[in-house]
Amino acid sequence: MNPNPARRLMAPLIALVGVLALTGAAQARSLLNCSTLPGLLERYQGLHVSQRKQDDELMERVAELYLKRYDSAKTLLTQAEADALKAEVKAFFAEAATGKCKPLDAHLATQLQRHEAQEAAMKQIVEAKDFAIDRSIELVVDADKRPRPANAAEQAELRRKLAHFQMASYIASGSTLEEARTKIEKRYALITKRVKEIDESDLLSGLLDAYANAFDPHTTYFSAEALEDFRIGMQLSLEGIGAVLRSRDGYTMVYEIVKGGAADRQGQLRTKDRIIAVAQDDGEAVDVVDMALSDVVRFIRGPKGTTVKLTVLRQGEKTETLTISIVRDTIDLKEQAAKVRYEEIERDGRKLKMAIIDLPSFYGSSSPGGRQCADDVAALLEEVKGQKVDGLVLDLSENSGGLLQHAVDITGFFLRRGTVVSIEGSDHEPKQLKDVDQTIQYNGPLVVLTSRLSASASEILAGAVKDYARGLIVGDDQTFGKGTVQNVVNLPEGFGALKVTTALFFRPGGDSTQQKGVAADIVVTSPYNSDQFGEKNQDFSLPPQKTRPFKDDTVNIAGPEGWRPITAEVITDLAARSGKRVAASEDFKKVFDDLKKAREREGVLKVAEILDDKDGKADDDDEPKKDDGKLTPQAREALEVLADLVVTQGPAAAAGIARPDLNANTTSVP
Repeated sequence: MNPNPARRLMAPLIALVGVLALTGAAQARSLLNCSTLPGLLERYQGLHVSQRKQDDELMERVAELYLKRYDSAKTLLTQAEADALKAEVKAFFAEAATGKCKPLDAHLATQLQRHEAQEAAMKQIVEAKDFAIDRSIELVVDADKRPRPANAAEQAELRRKLAHFQMASYIASGSTLEEARTKIEKRYALITKRVKEIDESDLLSGLLDAYANAFDPHTTYFSAEALEDFRIGMQLSLEGIGAVLRSRDGYTMVYEIVKGGAADRQGQLRTKDRIIAVAQDDGEAVDVVDMALSDVVRFIRGPKGTTVKLTVLRQGEKTETLTISIVRDTIDLKEQAAKVRYEEIERDGRKLKMAIIDLPSFYGSSSPGGRQCADDVAALLEEVKGQKVDGLVLDLSENSGGLLQHAVDITGFFLRRGTVVSIEGSDHEPKQLKDVDQTIQYNGPLVVLTSRLSASASEILAGAVKDYARGLIVGDDQTFGKGTVQNVVNLPEGFGALKVTTALFFRPGGDSTQQKGVAADIVVTSPYNSDQFGEKNQDFSLPPQKTRPFKDDTVNIAGPEGWRPITAEVITDLAARSGKRVAASEDFKKVFDDLKKAREREGVLKVAEILDDKDGKADDDDEPKKDDGKLTPQAREALEVLADLVVTQGPAAAAGIARPDLNANTTSVP
């Protein structure tokens, strides 16, 4: 479990834009060379949970990943050239395993020649005397969903489409035709310049990272430089825009907005936005399409109080190109902290008082006396009991993980005592983490609200609540599905570090949370219920596994101090009621319509749509601000489900109730 201070999920190629500026920082010098490769390759094989050896399947994965990074837009190589590059990568690793590396000078020279040719081709397209933007062009943005050019003619046509699309994006952002031409030429010149600066050490780092990622998306190689960036992202004091970014199809995509960060408070940047350019204060915008994520982060990162302007491409009901100005600031840790609010729901003539505890992350300070989320939630539960509420919603819908022990401790607040999670790898005995506190801090009706963003530690809590039939899981069809454990192995100075997946998490019922996540008992769809959010859709994600169930019969107690188990019959009844409400809701109709439109046009951009949106300004009124006090439709429906549960179950607990049969299939539904 990754103890990042912002507690964000570290998915592959995901970076927290936090914030200590690199100005004046000396870049670490990489000492990686051919002679060190055999030992590093063997360490990945020996440490990884799969214990996979360097077989043909692994080599095919490595070659495919390297190709994707070498030519993410599929504009540099025809299919025959791509096949030749993959063969070259496989041959390199076959020799490298024995400590004999083929010189890479020719590889670097060929790479530079290809970029120079592309730069010249794009310049020729936009400088043509009769150039006019072709409004009829449609471009499949997701390179995985478009074929690689079979020949030079198809390659030229793809480059033409990209040039027109890029020109349209600049013009929609306010540039004149001449200014757009200049920006495109500068963009490809900059890309060529970056390629020219790649040396053999950089190339070896890229090859080794592709090798690591071939095991699973969370196993990576940190070069000396990348390790420095990783450590910056682990700092407790974060200054910047407060967003989690991910590289996708050559674009830097906004994966998550960090609560309490500058982007969250500014309110215009959204998940799924593609960042296409970055400018400092009133400086000139730098095109960042096809730029390495680490370089994009360096452009966005900066000291508190300075302004960064992001040009983003947004696909919703229409395609928009927007410029968003954000003043960099420190993450407001108060916004990261757990909070409670109270709502009234009327049911059968009764006014029910409900509590919602919003837990954005499983945070915790390493400083003595520092803030810990388990302590905060314990205090809130004491307040909730004092308010004599009828039920509780624990909102984990935007909680993408954090400190494992806090997830175990908070799960224990709803149980008497018992095993919460098992950590199992290939080279050691399972490690089971238990709640040992004999007290049930809250024994009333419980709903846990989740979404596709709920990951890692969130899935451990939700999985235990579900498997022990302690409460209802309400939300997207499933949670994210990040069920693996990583360790960072530091190498001697100058060699960087290895991040390796060494184990998996398992729920009390025996299922891993990997890929499958935790399925909702009652599905209440959010805007995140998309394949863009989920472990199973990442390259070479490890498959789910099972272990022997380890449910304890000590999690409940007979009498008024115990809690009522959730039965399959209750779930069926409440799911039917919820389904009728959701079907009649205008709010959810919009959610479903937006998701449907996104699926229908996923990855397709039309030049005409970009040109027809020329104001380039984010619409402040398009969606409610996060601080406007309104509940999301999903949180509101979670309260409605909770009200149904309260009425169905009656009092929180009754004397003489039996402990649930924790091995019976009727305690939960698949």
